[in-house]
Amino acid sequence: MIADTWLPVAVVLSSLVPGLFIFFLAESRVRLRTTLNLVGAFAKLALIGVMLWGVLHDHEYVFTHTVLPGLDLVLKADALAMLFVTLSAVLWLFTTLYAIGYLEGAPNRSRFFGFFSLCVTATVGVAMAGNLFTFFLFYELLTLATYPLVVHRGTEKALRAGHIYLAYTLGGGALLLIGTVWLYGLAGQVDFAPGGTLSTLPPDTAGQLQIIFLLLIAGVGVKAALVPLHGWLPLAMVAPAPVSALLHAVAVVKAGAFGIVRIVYEVYGIEFAQSLSLLLPLAIVASITILWGSLRALFQDDLKRRLAYSTVSQVAYIVLGVTLFGPVGTIGGIVHLVHQGIMKITLFFCAGNYAETLGIHKVSEMDGVGRRMPWTTLAFTIGAFGMIGVPPLAGFISKWYLGLGALEAGMPWVLAVLAVSSLLNAAYFLPILHRAWFRPPPETWPHEHIPLRRGWETAPLLLLPPMATAAATLIVGLFAASAFSPLDWATLIAGREYLQWTP
Repeated sequence: MIADTWLPVAVVLSSLVPGLFIFFLAESRVRLRTTLNLVGAFAKLALIGVMLWGVLHDHEYVFTHTVLPGLDLVLKADALAMLFVTLSAVLWLFTTLYAIGYLEGAPNRSRFFGFFSLCVTATVGVAMAGNLFTFFLFYELLTLATYPLVVHRGTEKALRAGHIYLAYTLGGGALLLIGTVWLYGLAGQVDFAPGGTLSTLPPDTAGQLQIIFLLLIAGVGVKAALVPLHGWLPLAMVAPAPVSALLHAVAVVKAGAFGIVRIVYEVYGIEFAQSLSLLLPLAIVASITILWGSLRALFQDDLKRRLAYSTVSQVAYIVLGVTLFGPVGTIGGIVHLVHQGIMKITLFFCAGNYAETLGIHKVSEMDGVGRRMPWTTLAFTIGAFGMIGVPPLAGFISKWYLGLGALEAGMPWVLAVLAVSSLLNAAYFLPILHRAWFRPPPETWPHEHIPLRRGWETAPLLLLPPMATAAATLIVGLFAASAFSPLDWATLIAGREYLQWTP
């Protein structure tokens, strides 16, 4: 059917077309700009809903365009793609609402929302890429679309952070390109497929495939903020709060982690990667990243920098799950792709609320803020407890499956990594909550921009998105065993990646 071919394209265009129109809008066209943003967001969700139902029932949605002989641009809606694209679309809607409230009265809103839409377009393209070539194209487009968002404020600090961001990400893109071209020379066009596509290559290519794996993982590992490739991420926190939320929960960091999932499971194949002894070194890198990110977070007074180092640690859980040889670990890693996104976007929304409402940017300034902003602080508390792994929140579900997966894979040392990391999570989140709820507030806040108004602690469009995502953090944990939950969908994906396993 024609619709089956063009639905993936329509999902990409649903944010691209509004974004292109937004670029040309005058700053005063607030209502039209908001309408275009929301129409695109809801259209994307509707299209994704149709494809979700089809993919669940083994229906195929594939668009193919031949760029050169033997080189195709492919958009494909498989189970793994739909998990990431659904997360992106849902959180894009919440971030759009938040950004509309956050940027009210600010300059250059048309430029911001134009690149904002391009960023989501690139993320959706990364999610639905059907081969390594298509993935690379959208992966690099994501770099170019997010740079203007990082430097949006135009300050010297923002420009420096943007230059460092470009240096890291373009360097990673170069490594990814080298690995992709080298692999094309060995195997031709590399399509993403459950179980991978490289196991049929001659045995004498094993050494080359190990080096190519290193290049590919390093290329996407920059955006995934694996140590020692993570240096750009804390610096990028000079960007506005909606951009920080987008970078950490939906777009850049998550695209890197998703790339690692694709490379391990659908380029090499988990069994073949294990036979090449590729999984253990990656597990060690992920574990070091988990612990290093948590340790660095402990010593950050700037709230967004503390959350940034938390992201370095938390995204590495996804990579760790990928390296656990067994379906249970796979489920833990893949479901954390969703759970981390929901929890982290909640925390960044709240950090933005504190900054925009009271001028609070540092942990040391948060004494008693829970009394002034109880709903924002409740949302922050739920997100923080989720990151720590308190049951029955989303983070607990992820860590439970990662722990079981470690035992299944015969890697009990991973349990120690998870335990130490959870203790460190508590060590850098609980002092924030103690300050916010139990210390007396100061006589004056650093800079109160938004006074209490009719019972609203801040602007409604700033408060409602974190309340919604905090509720989701609780709901996906409480109802993890339900049909269509992120855990249920991750189980479906694991069943398709491990061809001999039945959940």
